[in-house]
Amino acid sequence: MEVSSSSWVDWLLLGPVIIYLVLIIVGVYIVVKVIKFMNAKIKLDKERNEKLDELIRAMNQDKEE
Repeated sequence: MEVSSSSWVDWLLLGPVIIYLVLIIVGVYIVVKVIKFMNAKIKLDKERNEKLDELIRAMNQDKEE
């Protein structure tokens, strides 16, 4: 089985392109995961803040009474 030099040249030229595409795909995947995480975190933070507000209101009502 002989390997011609042109096939090696083809792989040497395609290598950086394949690596570049893989890096782009990984980058997009990471960005999507970070955005999903941040959206979930914002939602949970809002819920926590609402609960804290309710607790503060309840404590203020107890002080007034």
